[in-house]
Amino acid sequence: MNLTPESKVLIQGITESPASTLVGLMMKAYGTNVVAGVSPGRGGQELEGIPVFDLVEQAVAAVGHIDTTVILVEPYWVLDAALEAIAAGIRQIAIVTPGVPPLDMVRLVRKAEAMETLVIGPNSPGIIVPDKLLLGTHPKEFYTPGPVGIISRSSTLTYEVALELTNAGLGQSMAVCIGCDAIVGSSFMQWLQILDEDETTEAIVLVGEVGGWSEQAAASYIAEAIDKPVVAYLAGRYAPKGPSLGHAGILISSRAAARTAFGVSAENKMAAFEEANIPVASRPSEIPKLIDKLLKKNQDVS
Repeated sequence: MNLTPESKVLIQGITESPASTLVGLMMKAYGTNVVAGVSPGRGGQELEGIPVFDLVEQAVAAVGHIDTTVILVEPYWVLDAALEAIAAGIRQIAIVTPGVPPLDMVRLVRKAEAMETLVIGPNSPGIIVPDKLLLGTHPKEFYTPGPVGIISRSSTLTYEVALELTNAGLGQSMAVCIGCDAIVGSSFMQWLQILDEDETTEAIVLVGEVGGWSEQAAASYIAEAIDKPVVAYLAGRYAPKGPSLGHAGILISSRAAARTAFGVSAENKMAAFEEANIPVASRPSEIPKLIDKLLKKNQDVS
């Protein structure tokens, strides 16, 4: 991982829409070292001091090695954009775009694993290291520097948990949303390892959801391999059955499908966390108290 204020950052799709342009300018204003943008057909332009190129390889040739790219292109262009970045030697990719075709993500994940590339997203606000670096769309006003790392499957819950920690005077070392789509590029386990090795992180908050199986795997991994204290929160435990829309609908439908096919349920996830001795908050507002308790316990032990 190379997530410092000096890290060189590329934005693919920087002039594709007013929204993507705004994201690029927001990242730069936060202090992120945005060295170039890529928008095919618009090479040679400049956006508030950010040079725009037609191809990633042209950007790399002009500014040197790039650490991270943030992808803002349309869903059906994401795979090509990501493969172009990997071919140019970029090994950290944050995909903000939602709705990337699942088979495209399967191809991308395979390529990323072969090339040792870390992929965040799709459908993710990316990563924020408070007061140092913004890779994506996290609202900066919710974050303040501190000792707690956040890993989440939900964009908005990442912000809510961050705000609870900020209001409690704890703050965050780093916050990452691994993505809200069905197939994402990186896992809870990868980010647990990253935060466990991060010197500025003293405790970790894992925000899971009712669909899928990643929370059970994460609970087992925490028990076996993570030394730092972890607090979990599981969203959607009380979601009602029946017709639903949007992201909540995905949660509910995936929960129902998993329960029918494999017996996966919110209760199973809760049991996995309990078996691993991981405190589980019943609501986001409880997270700071649990974190504070674990940090004080660690201080007493040391």
